[in-house]
Amino acid sequence: MADADLILVIDEGTSSTRAIIFDRQFEPIAQAQMEVALTYPNDGWVEQDGVEIWSKTVQVCRQAIQSAGGVDRIAGIGITNQRETTLVWDRQTGEPIAPAIVWQDRRTADMCEQLIERGHESMVQAATGLLVDPYFSGTKIAWLLAHLDGARAKAEAGDLAFGTVDSYLIWCLTGGRVHATDVTNASRTLLYPLSLAEERTWSAEMMRLLDVPASLLPEVRPSGAQYGETDPDLFGRPIPILSAIGDQQAALVGQACLKPGTAKITYGTGAFLVANTGKDTPRSANRLLGTLGYGLEGGSSAFALEGAIFNAGTVIQWLRDDLGLIANAAASEEQAAALDGNGGVYLVPAFTGLGAPHWDANARGTISGLTRAASAAHIVRAGLEAAAYQTRDLLDAFAADGADVGLLRVDGGMAANDWLMQFVADICERPVERPDFMEMTALGAAALAGMQLGWVSEAEWAARSAPGRRFEPSMSESDRRALLAGWKSALGRTLTV
Repeated sequence: MADADLILVIDEGTSSTRAIIFDRQFEPIAQAQMEVALTYPNDGWVEQDGVEIWSKTVQVCRQAIQSAGGVDRIAGIGITNQRETTLVWDRQTGEPIAPAIVWQDRRTADMCEQLIERGHESMVQAATGLLVDPYFSGTKIAWLLAHLDGARAKAEAGDLAFGTVDSYLIWCLTGGRVHATDVTNASRTLLYPLSLAEERTWSAEMMRLLDVPASLLPEVRPSGAQYGETDPDLFGRPIPILSAIGDQQAALVGQACLKPGTAKITYGTGAFLVANTGKDTPRSANRLLGTLGYGLEGGSSAFALEGAIFNAGTVIQWLRDDLGLIANAAASEEQAAALDGNGGVYLVPAFTGLGAPHWDANARGTISGLTRAASAAHIVRAGLEAAAYQTRDLLDAFAADGADVGLLRVDGGMAANDWLMQFVADICERPVERPDFMEMTALGAAALAGMQLGWVSEAEWAARSAPGRRFEPSMSESDRRALLAGWKSALGRTLTV
């Protein structure tokens, strides 16, 4: 429409779903957000209600559209989402056959150990860029087919559909007309080859290994591409869906990391360091992940190297909601800054195992170094410090793989903590740059949709700079070494492999 001058972004994260509306200058003008519940029915299990995700997505979209002046102003939709979270639904009814299995879920740890014991991990890494771990969608699909009565027969008959959250939302938004995902989400499933090839086909080898029928899987498209139109009954008229991309790759785009060698880390529920490797296929000898960075319809695409920290923002939630040590996230900064040091207290937040570069699914969290002098504030500070130490572990692994990151571009909720960002700069011995507007996942999805609309070119976006703050390392080498030695000792008490 002639007066359509806004982009609606659906940002469906692990703990909430929100809608953010951007103008032609990619400035946010309206947003709405609702929490989405996480449930923990067994040790290591993490689930969500797919129907709740969809219902709340529609609600926040309608609220944001109304705040922005109505649906006639919306030129297109971009989608960014929590990755790896697995949904299987009935193609006739659109109803999920089970709760969504969230990316943090570890129920398939035994299955993964068996695959490793049978010698499959090197093949899996060569084929997909990933490691054999419960984190990824493939073993979650296999678990659902094995544990739900009649699921395998229905899947093999073509009656069921699998999708990560982007694919499920696209299905619902289009009234079941489009079953598709993008290259970045596909590359997190254990079922997609690590390739920039244009045919975008699933791996027959991996489908055989995990016993996943091809009939379950969505069509794979570029991140910036046409994904159909919304059902007109949802928002009052059809709206084209112009992008879909996993949240961490979306943040890579949002931070304008479109050139090889650029990198960002997002401190959200987990923390994810992603570096653009361009056309160079990322092959890690240090248990990092090779993945697809993004792909554009008729444009370029890029690989990325990634390291995943499973628990970052969840530590702050735990300190607040379960232990009651802080009233809100801002209080963690106040308590940490008020202490002269960490008192030798370390927290290793392996609530759902440890991610890169350790990949220990059986590890569980520990607090060490407690003395009678330790206070609640020391535990809070240890929770914050853990994010910095884990970032340093990732950066060391990246450097060992030949992808040394000299500058950290940060975003996500925890990045608002000035004390933590300075501590990250100090422990990692690298400058940290934080933009004033930190919703980089939503901004990346908006940028990809904007490229489809012709509002911005890939080159213009790559050259984009955003106002923000820079943190420079200032800690002494002796202090840094002592703190890192304490972390390594605490980590050694936690690892089981």
